[in-house]
Order: sequence, then structure tokens, then C-alpha cells
Amino acid sequence: MFDQGCHVLVVYLCTRSERCHSLFTNQDKIFLFDALQSKVDVPGLENTLAACLEKIFRTKYGAALVQQYMPFVQVGLQANSQIVRCLACKTVSYLLENFDENAGSAAQLIIENNVYPLLLDCLIDGNEQVATASMDAIKNLACSSEGLEIIFPAKSDEATHLRNLAASCSSLGRVRVLALIVKLFSVSSSVASIIYNSNLLGLLEAEVNNTNDILMTLSILELLYELAEIPHGTEFLSRTSLLQILTSMISNTTMESILRSRAIMICGRLLSKDNIFMVIDESSKIYSPNSNVSYDIELCVKTALSAIDGRLELLKSQDTDEFESALEALGQIGSSIQGAALLLSSSLPVARHVVDAAFDRLGRGKQLAALHALGNISGENRPDNSIMLNGDAEESLRRLIYETAAKSSKLTPSGLFLSVLKWESEIRLAAFRLITGLVARPWCLIEICSKQEIISIVTDAHIETTKKGMEARHNCCSAIHKALLASNKHVSDPALAGLAAKLQKAVRRGPYLARERLEAQPLVMTAERF
Repeated sequence: MFDQGCHVLVVYLCTRSERCHSLFTNQDKIFLFDALQSKVDVPGLENTLAACLEKIFRTKYGAALVQQYMPFVQVGLQANSQIVRCLACKTVSYLLENFDENAGSAAQLIIENNVYPLLLDCLIDGNEQVATASMDAIKNLACSSEGLEIIFPAKSDEATHLRNLAASCSSLGRVRVLALIVKLFSVSSSVASIIYNSNLLGLLEAEVNNTNDILMTLSILELLYELAEIPHGTEFLSRTSLLQILTSMISNTTMESILRSRAIMICGRLLSKDNIFMVIDESSKIYSPNSNVSYDIELCVKTALSAIDGRLELLKSQDTDEFESALEALGQIGSSIQGAALLLSSSLPVARHVVDAAFDRLGRGKQLAALHALGNISGENRPDNSIMLNGDAEESLRRLIYETAAKSSKLTPSGLFLSVLKWESEIRLAAFRLITGLVARPWCLIEICSKQEIISIVTDAHIETTKKGMEARHNCCSAIHKALLASNKHVSDPALAGLAAKLQKAVRRGPYLARERLEAQPLVMTAERF
């Protein structure tokens, strides 16, 4: 025990300073590797050794050591201990991250020691921590051209080909292989292109089409949700049948609600990207070489929106998670100027559900989601030069809000705005966002200025107590002031001039100062006598 403690102490010291690395002798290295392979029953020894070695191998000095001890890494990847296997996977990552190119090729070192197949075994059979560490190592391997040749072999019949691996393992292993594909897809556009051309995205499509196992389908939908967020993902996903599959799931009334909700959210992410509208502008027809099918991407987008519209129409009297998911998805789509225009187009625009729910007090969750979605559609999160939409879309937005107001007890949009500003803090924050986007429209500016009480709320520095609330209120105040100055109406109208002055004062105060700066005042008091 004393010898073991001395060795661990030396290793710990080596993790604290580069100067101490010279203390780490060959005897220490051999002892530590031997101790990890032995079955000595010392409580906590394995965890301690693994933690110390991980700290060393994470450094450039430690990564240089790994090249000398690849046989130990090879043995570690096959160990029965999940702790040792996890350490071995992380060690491969550190080797790839810190490899000295002058010392040769890291990929060649991986090939010579048969490391890649062992990493795949760890991915399939290891526990969650081991699988994650293995995925990270393979992702690091994909960052080099030599590494890509290992991961994507030229011969499709190789046992390590990801398609063959997914076909031969358990359902859990298959999910992990698909998760690896998603992780690799995120590395770069060139790697994503290799994955697309290898038709590996087809594995995800096939799995999500199989709805016999709800848990499996839900796991695949979560992976697709991650895939849809990758910036360069839309370019490739738009060439697959994924959007049609998701549309079918949304329209399927017999499917579990949670699956429909996730499908709706994935559609929202896909259609929120400017890339997909660029694809529509360039060509409405997309040909997929993998499936030999030509897709009309514009028609696919409209069909997906129609499916979401149908679900909202069916659930409009309910406050459900699925309804909220649909509203959130529409908010994501409406965050881009093309998406907002699409939601407001046609004689029966999809955005009508958002406007109706935004001022409906029957469901708090539904109203909160709708207010944020309407804030996105109105341009709150877009640059100043992209807030306004085209003429038809702007007219549709104005008409929807006025029609909703006319059907309510408030009668006017200003009444609707005031009512949501009087609600609890979360609803009020969403209302601030909504007004910040809408007030760039002259008709909305008139409505806001017609209610002195609205101005009083947005200039009240004491009304919000959270950082987000304070910032949202100040942004709203700034947007109203900016719109008022741009209109020049305050110049000839004394009442508006007073509002402008009040708004300017609140803007200058900033989001966090609840009161004006006070000058130091002398304090006069009777001296204490003993």
C-alpha cells in the first residue's frame, strides 16, 4: 500500500505542473498500467489511477507518452472495467488532439494498433460514459483526411462500415451508431457530404419510418432534432424524404402525441433555416441520387405547414403540449423573413393560430408560447433592416391583429397589448418582445401611443425584478422611442413630444437603474457623548 501511495502521489504531482513531469519515471508508468490490469482489491484505487492518468494524457506531454504505450491503450479498450475502457477512449482523443505531426501520422498509429475497431466495440458494448468517450475519439479522428478514410472505407462490405455495423447490432447499438453519424455530420460540410453520398442518412429515415417501437422512434427523433440544428444540415436534409416522413407523422391521428410533437419541432427547426428558402429560390426540384426520386421542395414545405395547421385547427380549444410545440415551431419558422412571409401568406394564413392564442387567456402555456412566436414573426429577433415583411404579409399581420381585437372585449390592439402587459412577469416579458417587433409598423406605433398606461408600464423601472425582464422592458422602451423619432410625429404634436421625452429619459436610465443617480449628501447628526 505504501508503494502504491507513493506512485499515485508522483502521478498527482505530475498533473499539477509541467516541471514535475520529469518525476514520472518508466517505473511509475509500468506500475500504473499494471495496477489497472490487476485485480487488486483496493477501494478507490482504480478510480484514482484513471483520474490521474487522464489528467496527464490531457496535456501535450502526456499525449507524447501515449505514442510509446499504444499496446496498453489497446489492452485498455478491451478491458472488462468500464472505467479503464473509458480512460482508453479518452486517451485516444487526447492523442489525436495533441499529436505532433512531425512524429508521423496519427491515423497510421491508429491503423497499426487496430484501434478503430476497438473504439467501435466500445461504442456498441460499453456503458454510456464509454460510448460517449468513444464517439468523441472517432469524431476527432474524422478531423483529418486519413482518419476519414478509416471511418468511411472504400469497400462497402467492410465490417467497420457504419451501415454494416448498424445492421448487425442490437437496437441500443443501432441508436449509438446513428448518434455517431449525427456527431460526424456536424464536423464539417465535407464530412456531411460523405455521409450523404454514402446514404447513411437513409438509416435515420428507415428507423423513423418504423413506428412499432415508440422508444426507438423517439430516440431517432431526438437525433433528427440535433441533426436539424447543424448549420449545414439543411442543404443535405432537403434532398431526403425526411420532410415528407415528418409530415406524415404529424398528419397521423393514430400516432402518439409525443411523437407528433417531436416531428413538429423538427419541422420547425428545418424550416427556420434561411438555407431551405435559398434552395426553394434556386430550384423547386431537388433530385436525390440515393433514392432516385425528385422532390418538389417548395411543395414539401407547404405540405408540412398545412399538416401543422391541421393539428392546430383540431386542437385549438385545448391547452396541450402538442399545441405548444406547434406554436413554438411556427415561431421558429417565423424568425426568418421568408418564413414569416410564408406563415402570413394565403387567404387563411397559418399564423392566425398564433395571433388567436397570443391573446387567449384560457391557457397560460399556450398564450406564452404564442406571444413569443408572434414576437419572432413580427421581427423582434431579426436585424433592423429585416423587421418589415413584404406588402401582402404586412397587411395580413395587421388584419389578423385587428380582427382578433375586434372579436375580444378589448376591441382595439392597444387594449390587447395593455391586457397582456398587466399579467404576470413571464407573460409580460413575452409582451415586451412582441411590442418591440411590432412597433416598427406605423399602425402599431399609433396604437401604443394612444394608451398612456402602456407607456407608463414600459418606462417603469421598478416593474421588473429579473435580468431578462429588465432587459426586455428596456428594449421595448428603446424600440418605441426609436419608432417615434423615425415618424417625426412628435415634432408637431405636444402630447407625443411629452411621450418622446419620457421614453428618452427611460432609455438613458438603462435597463437596471431603478432610480436616478443621487449625489452624495452630507449627513448632520448629534455627536455621541460618553
